[in-house]
This record gives sequence, structure tokens and C-alpha cells, in this order.
Amino acid sequence: MVTQIEKTERFKALHERAGAFVIPNPWDIGSARLLEGLGFEALATTSAGFANSLGRLDGQVSRDEVLEHCRSLCAATELPVSADLENCFADDPAEVGEAILLGARMGLAGGSIEDYSGEPSRHIYDFGMAVERVHAAAEAARSLDFPFTLTARAENLIRGKNDLDDTIRRLQAFEAAGADVLYAPGLKTLDEVRLVTGALTKPVNVLAPLLKGVTVAQLAGAGAKRISTGGELARAAVNALLRACAEMSEAGSFAWTSDLASSADVKKLLSRRIS
Repeated sequence: MVTQIEKTERFKALHERAGAFVIPNPWDIGSARLLEGLGFEALATTSAGFANSLGRLDGQVSRDEVLEHCRSLCAATELPVSADLENCFADDPAEVGEAILLGARMGLAGGSIEDYSGEPSRHIYDFGMAVERVHAAAEAARSLDFPFTLTARAENLIRGKNDLDDTIRRLQAFEAAGADVLYAPGLKTLDEVRLVTGALTKPVNVLAPLLKGVTVAQLAGAGAKRISTGGELARAAVNALLRACAEMSEAGSFAWTSDLASSADVKKLLSRRIS
């Protein structure tokens, strides 16, 4: 059994080696185990994918539910798991730090904090508050006896504020406040990725599906270190379900069953362990 300390050290090392790595986002234990079986080296949770699996929308899941989800994923896989902790379920910096410590207690190798308040009426935290919150999260992470990898997210680009300059300014401040990885979901071109990575010294996570048609090699060449999929794998699974159901209800046919993963393949993937 791989210990949490080993997972955190392995996760940290992924950010320090040459080149980029892909960190897919499972939404439940089954998808996490399948991704482990496919040979990925680390996993990250998806708030949207997990919420949808409960029949809810993104942002409608409680802190306790997210923490239990993290605990179950960490227990189910020998891979490092980093969590989407949203806004750490609090405004107050002290409570932000508490969320980081609780996440670490669940077995996580890392976690993220974002500058979106979770409330459409307030939207993005003002600059000073956002930086203070990242600092509190970083202090909590540094108080642990293992290298918990803290990711700080600047949410402007997916929250209706298309201001790349302010996004970079925030990421630079988050870096100075102690974040280990920086992340601006919503970058749409390789030039934007280059601008962000060129303005920072620490590793940058890029949400790949929003950059249509790009490859891992292109993102690595633009300076990305970690490449995530967000909620898109969960949506891909939903899309397969919708297509199959549409065929059954509209055409009355079952041709979709001709191109399925075999039971043997699924069993093999679920049984494989990466150590």
C-alpha cells in the first residue's frame, strides 16, 4: 500500500521533472480506478463531475460531501489525488486554512483554492482578499509534515471577466503568496498559455479541452506543466449515455452496443495497480 507521504512526494516530483503531464479528472471511484489502470500518474477531482453524479449542479455540494468524496477516491487508488476545493467553502482566510488541513486529512496529495466566491452576486473576490486567502491556504499547507501541493486558481476567464492582464496579475500575486501551482481556467489559445507561463516561475496547470485541437506536445511547448480535463471526461460519459438513449428512443435500435469496452477489459483495468 502506498502511503500518503509517498503520494505527496510523487505528486511534487511530477511538477519538478522535465516536460508536461496529463492529470485526468475522475468523478467517482470507478472512473478513478479505470484511469489508474490506464497508466495515468495522478488524478484530480472535478467539482462539476462529482456534483452531476449526485444529480446536482456545480456548486451545490457541501464541504462535508466533497471531503468524503476525496477520502473515498484517495482510499480507492494508489495514485496521488489533488482536489478541486472550489473556494475552500469559506470566505474567511482562517476557514480556508481549515479546509486545506481537512483535505489533507482525507489523504489528498494536493488541492486548489479559487478566487470565485461561489456567489453570482459577488462573483470574484477583490484582489486583496483573494491574495490573503491564498496566503492562508499556503500557510496551512506548509504546516503539514508532507509536501501538500497547493494550486491557486484565477477564475476571471470562466466567470464573465475576459481580462487576461488582471488574471496574470492575480496569478503572480498568488505565486508570491505561496501557491505551488498556478491555474487560470479559460485560456483559449496557445499564445495566451505562453503569456501566462512566461509571467510566472512556478508550474502552470492548463485546462486542455477549452483549447480546441491542441496536443499535449503543443501545450508543453507553450510552457504548461500540468494538463487537466476538468469536467469534460464526465461530460463525455454523459454524452455516450445520451447518444445511446437517443438511438433507443428515436430509432428503436441498439447499434451502440457494437462498440463497447469488453467486460474483460474493464475487469483488467479495475484490477491493475500502478506503483
